[in-house]
Amino acid sequence: MEIAENEAVLRDVTAAYAFPGAPVRVTPHGAGHINDTYCVVCRSGEGKETRFILQGLSPAAFPRPEEVMENFIGVTSHLRKKIEAAGGDPLRETLDLLPTRDGRPYHTDPAGKVWRLVRYIENTVCLRRATPETFEAAGRAFGRFQFLLRDYPAGTLRETVPGFHDTGRRFSAFLAALREDKLRRAKDAEAEIRFALERERDCFAATDALREGKLPLRVTHNDTKLDNVLFDKDTMEGICVIDLDTVMPGLSLYDFGDAIRYGANHCAEDEEDLSKVSFDLDLYARFTRGFLTGAQGVFTETELAYFPWGAKLMTLECGIRFLTDYLEGDRYFRIHDPGQNLRRCRTQFKLVRDMEAQWEEMQRVICGAAAALKGKNE
Repeated sequence: MEIAENEAVLRDVTAAYAFPGAPVRVTPHGAGHINDTYCVVCRSGEGKETRFILQGLSPAAFPRPEEVMENFIGVTSHLRKKIEAAGGDPLRETLDLLPTRDGRPYHTDPAGKVWRLVRYIENTVCLRRATPETFEAAGRAFGRFQFLLRDYPAGTLRETVPGFHDTGRRFSAFLAALREDKLRRAKDAEAEIRFALERERDCFAATDALREGKLPLRVTHNDTKLDNVLFDKDTMEGICVIDLDTVMPGLSLYDFGDAIRYGANHCAEDEEDLSKVSFDLDLYARFTRGFLTGAQGVFTETELAYFPWGAKLMTLECGIRFLTDYLEGDRYFRIHDPGQNLRRCRTQFKLVRDMEAQWEEMQRVICGAAAALKGKNE
């Protein structure tokens, strides 16, 4: 068997699974920076090759991997039943977890690292850049994810990353880093610090609404980037949502907002020229239409009203996290130079400023898309 790296570990892990044929190649797969991901190619006696995705969960990101896998199993099992009931293909429309030789849902290597194996979904592509059409298609995929999980008991899911999208909690961490200012970097980020401090109250908008019962707790993906959707190569329709390790109890505005933060602009995350950074209302409208279409009316009127808040809060939160990491010495986000996290912060805050300037238009887009969908369904 040809193995690209970590030969001893990968031989141990692959031996734990009963593949349909002999594994002939194990190579790194994808562009992720958290888990260790490999493509395993097996060949049958007749020469037919079958591919699988093998992932080792990052102990640093997920110190309780058994809880990650509990969520993974519960959610994919639920999705499979819903897809089958709707006449779909569960082997293409959700991840299919394969058991080990002894029937376990995952393998734990001698170092205590958890590994899982899923079927490779053939004839699909993972995109790094979106066109308006594929961004809308991604919206449909993430909206359908919400629809299929609408009756899953969100409160039973484990919180694999506590406070992941608790913007108030992120703000508190920022205040602590600012007070300490151990590297004396605050003087170089005065405008960004002031921007964040002026929006302190905004940081609690979502959690306050949840606590007051205005918004329902849902199963949320929490990392709705374009490259977490697999697109059918022939139709370019988003058919499967992947990277389910951050699936947790949350608010629908998290998934909506994080996708907008990531996709409704054309700039690099660390763009130095802020004149190139702008919030694209047309892309926002495209994703909104796709997301609401895929969700098939599952969202309440109050949830819809909070979707612009989702876009703003997820962008503000990300900027605050970059700023906090800059003040703390770049401990969390990978950087290429000492000022990269501060540049990242500035792009996010510029997008927030653009959203605030177009707030009424953002609200009208939501109302228009919801009304159009309602009229279509009546």
